[in-house]
Order: sequence, then C-alpha cells, then structure tokens
Amino acid sequence: MNTAKPRYLWTTEGPALKALPYPQTSDTASAWVKAHCVAVADLARLNNLPRLVLVDLLRGRLRGHRGQAHRAAIVLGLKPDPEATPGAAA
Repeated sequence: MNTAKPRYLWTTEGPALKALPYPQTSDTASAWVKAHCVAVADLARLNNLPRLVLVDLLRGRLRGHRGQAHRAAIVLGLKPDPEATPGAAA
C-alpha cells in the first residue's frame, strides 16, 4: 500500500490534485481516482494533457513510452518523475 502524499497545486477553490503518488499500476491509479472523486478531465486540464491519453493509460491501452503519454504516466504515478528522482540524468 502506497502511503506517499499526493502533490497539490493550490487554486482559488482550494487544493487541486497535480499528480498521484508513485508507484501506481493502472488498476490502482484508476481505483485511487474513483475513491477520491477526482475527475479525469480536471486532472488532464490541470496538467495540459488530453483527457483520452489519461483514460487510455488508466484502461491499460497505453504504456506511456513517449511524448504526452509519458507525461501523463508520470501524472498518474505509473512512472517516476525524472526531475524529482535523485541522480537523474540532466
């Protein structure tokens, strides 16, 4: 069970979820989104990503290897954030 706290971005309405905690699988990320009543569209809009890319990652249709799918996989916690990982190549 992952106990890491998610990162939040504060808005005028209060905290808005910026990214799910790493590590996740598509099943656990989908369950987390449903359990916390987070709209996938809001998560996509907040991170400037297409909603369907997030949906396809949650359904297991995409792996998140390149481009927007890779960025979306980081947002969903499916992949570690290379900028936040210690010792990451610059």
